[in-house]
Amino acid sequence: MGLFVQKYGGTSVGSIERIEAVADKVATFRSEGHDMVVVLSAMSGETNRLIELAHKIQEHPDPREMDVLVSTGEQVTIALLTMALKKRGYDACSYTGGQVRILTDNAHNKARIQSIDVERMRKDLDTGRVVVVAGFQGVDDQGNITTLGRGGSDTTGVALAAALKADECQIYTDVDGVYTTDPRVVDSARRLDRITFEEMLEMASLGSKVLQIRAVEFAGKYGVPLRVLSTFEEGPGTLITLDEELEEMEKPVVSGIAFNRDEAKLTIRGVPDQPGVACKILAPVGEANIEVDVIVQNISAVDGTTDFTFTVHRNDLSKAKGVLDRVSNELGAREVVTDDRIAKVSIVGVGMRSHAGVATTMFKALGEDNINIQMITTSEIKTSVIIDERYLELAVRTLHSAFNLSEATGV
Repeated sequence: MGLFVQKYGGTSVGSIERIEAVADKVATFRSEGHDMVVVLSAMSGETNRLIELAHKIQEHPDPREMDVLVSTGEQVTIALLTMALKKRGYDACSYTGGQVRILTDNAHNKARIQSIDVERMRKDLDTGRVVVVAGFQGVDDQGNITTLGRGGSDTTGVALAAALKADECQIYTDVDGVYTTDPRVVDSARRLDRITFEEMLEMASLGSKVLQIRAVEFAGKYGVPLRVLSTFEEGPGTLITLDEELEEMEKPVVSGIAFNRDEAKLTIRGVPDQPGVACKILAPVGEANIEVDVIVQNISAVDGTTDFTFTVHRNDLSKAKGVLDRVSNELGAREVVTDDRIAKVSIVGVGMRSHAGVATTMFKALGEDNINIQMITTSEIKTSVIIDERYLELAVRTLHSAFNLSEATGV
């Protein structure tokens, strides 16, 4: 018999009926003799509701108090699921992140896990008890409640699986696996039986909402077998595995198309083209805890200046613009221009390492549909482009077709 960590998302526990259904699923595994740790998100929509309440009080809510507020959503679901399991005759106990002692740093709203004390959970598991843990939250070394950022329950699940050396971490959600792209955009999108950690990491970082990027990082770093499954229908889901576990002949050139609508672009024009200017621009942005994505610096103009462009999450645009305005004044730049109507589209595949001309195929397909590329960034297994948001869905459908992703073997 194995040790399974199961994580259920907000839609999976969005009502009493769905919590009862999760209890049935967990009870089935426990009745088969498996040791069970269950990680839960808040009910669907609850975290957003709590955030809205905070914004009615403060335009920019205090980070510490925001963590205290939004962490309550998961406490509701873990208590209700534990009651449902007890009603079915199974011993169970719920724990908050602080009670489990998921120790994090003190970066409120975006905390990172530093260590997990598994002793309490091990004792419960040894007695046959189902351990139910609140996802998304932890505690810093001062005892303050912290949260791991949106989607952080995935990270909680994988981190617990790594700490406990679980046989598998199963992420239950409202989709039945990882697809070649979003089926709501491309009807012929296909569920993948397997995908590598490396590919999944790229897809998560590029906008795929199936898994949180830090959860994939944890799983890859500690070799945690990770499977994405549907709460609402039976099926094998998608196994996320190591690259070397896939045969070379099975590797498609492109495994999937990822996209992200939450992009914004900032350009600082007329910057002196001299050594160290990139650091002078980006260091203050980083110090403001703003993550930068795609970066492009133009060739120097005849007057010895250049334009420097980068993208950030759309929610950070206003904050980044304020930082860049100050930098612009210090550097004597001409102006700062922003654009919050862009999107990023990416092709991802480990097979890209050994195949030439993949980017050319991408650019040709987009060009034939008159989709202009504003920025380009690449790695060994991905090529991303920034385009006008209006053409996002057309671009995704175009690329899905260009790389034959509806077929099992791809191109």
